[in-house]
Amino acid sequence: MVRCVDGTYYSGSTNDLEARVRLHNAGNGAKYLRGRGPVRLVYVKEYRYYKNALRAESYLKRQTRRYKEELINVYASRNIS
Repeated sequence: MVRCVDGTYYSGSTNDLEARVRLHNAGNGAKYLRGRGPVRLVYVKEYRYYKNALRAESYLKRQTRRYKEELINVYASRNIS
């Protein structure tokens, strides 16, 4: 999941995370993100099977902003360098 400069969140799936973020920040990729960049990666979860990743993405897109922010906070607290 990425956070846009306008504070909104976008969720997607990819097999090359760094390239996907670069693509979004270049103004390409998802139409939703055009004009909302640069984006910042705020949450990542890996899945072994692509089908499971798509299912999780669909679930996440239906969640509330509050749920997403709580998820991001937990993720950030576990990944502090």
